Amino acid sequence: MSIPTRLGLTACLGLLFALPTHAADITPLMAPAAPVEETESGWQFTFAPYFWMAGLSGDTAQFGLPTVHIDSSFSDIWSNLDFAAMATVEARKDRFSVFGDLIYTKLSGDGKARGVFTDTVDVESETFAGLIGVGYTVFEDQNSHLDVVGGARIWSVNTTISFQGGPLDGISRDDRKTWVDGMGGVRGNYFFTPEIYLTGWGLVGAGGADIDWDVGLGLGYRFNDTISAIAGYRALGVNYDNDGFIFDVVQQGPILGLSIRF
Repeated sequence: MSIPTRLGLTACLGLLFALPTHAADITPLMAPAAPVEETESGWQFTFAPYFWMAGLSGDTAQFGLPTVHIDSSFSDIWSNLDFAAMATVEARKDRFSVFGDLIYTKLSGDGKARGVFTDTVDVESETFAGLIGVGYTVFEDQNSHLDVVGGARIWSVNTTISFQGGPLDGISRDDRKTWVDGMGGVRGNYFFTPEIYLTGWGLVGAGGADIDWDVGLGLGYRFNDTISAIAGYRALGVNYDNDGFIFDVVQQGPILGLSIRF
């Protein structure tokens, strides 16, 4: 099926981040790679909009209807994505940080129903994934940095499945589920030069879902003390199954973003 998205599905963060040399600073997504002056309160803030060109593969179902299989690459995103908004924010003071990774997507596509003869299956999906967490620096030197992080990811998924042709012709169902997963993991980076750095992260958790995970690797470039950019690859998976509602998918694809610090 063609139905790319980032759930955050989200996310949503989702955690993308970067960190300056000679400074204990790491942010959840595309941060400048150099220290800036702190505010009078000692806090530093980052806002980072980004775009995740993620494909989606897996299974979805509802109300006891046949499971619909999704299989889409990130190259299909331009034809299936109706609307998307993604961003991270962070507040940091010394070794402590508070961050959020928010993702909203609305998309449509088609898939295949397992075990049932039907011409086509139309799927519309509206997804919100919000990761809220805290971090603490456990290691840093002149060129590298490591944070441990923990938090909660909130999922809200609304799907509409419509069957066209075959014994289920004309049947359409809509259902929404919301759940929360506890998350934990690490994020870190390594600087090759004062401007160029490698950043990566890994999170895993569960709760409402049987498993919820998020990994990524990116290459960043610092333009100045305020603005930096990153390009990388992110993969996120979730397996939720409750009361006939199944959302067992993996999202993966390139990610591009810009970070603004103040």
